[in-house]
Amino acid sequence: MATQFQIQVLNAISQVGLKRLPAETYNVSKESTAPDAILVRSADMHALDIPKSVRAIGRAGAGTNNIPVKAMSARGVPVFNAPGANANAVKELVIAGMLMASRNLPGAMRFVAGLDIEDPHMEKKVEDGKKNFAGFELAGHTLGVIGLGKIGCLVADAAIKLGMNVLGYDPEITVDAAWSLPSQVKRATSVAEVLKNSHFVSVHVPLLPATRDLIGASNIDTMKHGAIVLNFSRDGVVNEEAVLAALDAKKLGAYVCDFPSPKANRHPLVIALPHLGASTREAEENCAAMVADQVRDFLEHGNVLNAVNFPNVAMSRESNFRIAIANANVPNMLGQISTTLAQSGLNIHNMVNKSKGEMAYTLVDVDSAVPQAVVDTIAAIDGVLMVRSLPTN
Repeated sequence: MATQFQIQVLNAISQVGLKRLPAETYNVSKESTAPDAILVRSADMHALDIPKSVRAIGRAGAGTNNIPVKAMSARGVPVFNAPGANANAVKELVIAGMLMASRNLPGAMRFVAGLDIEDPHMEKKVEDGKKNFAGFELAGHTLGVIGLGKIGCLVADAAIKLGMNVLGYDPEITVDAAWSLPSQVKRATSVAEVLKNSHFVSVHVPLLPATRDLIGASNIDTMKHGAIVLNFSRDGVVNEEAVLAALDAKKLGAYVCDFPSPKANRHPLVIALPHLGASTREAEENCAAMVADQVRDFLEHGNVLNAVNFPNVAMSRESNFRIAIANANVPNMLGQISTTLAQSGLNIHNMVNKSKGEMAYTLVDVDSAVPQAVVDTIAAIDGVLMVRSLPTN
């Protein structure tokens, strides 16, 4: 393939991922002024002037809050992410959070750090002080998991192996997630049921209007006395002020999160970590590799997998000549596209079309080269957002 794709990276992306973009066809740099795709981790892209050359954005992680997804959809640009690639890292941190809270480890570590190593009575002070940090074991307690995607399922499985009871809730659980969910998980019918019956509650949902303040002033009072809330999802899913008030009232036992804030940072019952959820070498490598593969498959073949704003579309390459079209999901788009190709004397060898919400995406393999004039004609159809004639194999 002679085409040289330009890839701009906005953050340090693992070389494990970048090496999956062959140097003979991909030029990867931070300075690219007309990139075909952008790879990003945490950089905020909302204020950026994203070049018109961009055909795809790849987020080496799960959340896409730092990317102007709506604006990219209007341009027909898919925004890829890497769901599940960091799932094991987050799972381990959730388990660590439960252990830190149940065994009062942060307080105990602060106590030990404050001891005078020159004090001849240090050993006695340790023995006298340890009673202040007595905790409880996880086994036999109930963990409520809200959101049963890849991370939620792994958390549930790990908790069961530690002897915990698990209550799970997800009204939109996928077939794949349902298959991977341990049979010991008891299915709840509502968030309220989870909160009422759990000693620990861990949330694993995206931040959407429907999930903002999912745990807050309206339902914290229904939770068990001394319950522990864990949030390694997004900070807005849990209402911080409501949780802090419940901690002050001794209603909740602890709040463990990955989102430090001025209000919560010094609260004695808050365990706040510095966004460590996906901060492992393995997770960063998995995310980078996954999103690099997806962006490459899109640029070279037009296939779409794990784009938050596009349907999943994949078609085996049976021709050297392929057109990829993103368009508004409105009637008669396929008819207009097919008519344009037929009028241009192009025979359709294979075609696939799928939609997701307001977005539709079509791949068309034809038996001969597609003139630029045909591409321009399709691009001019009202509702077409993006059209590409893909490079040959």
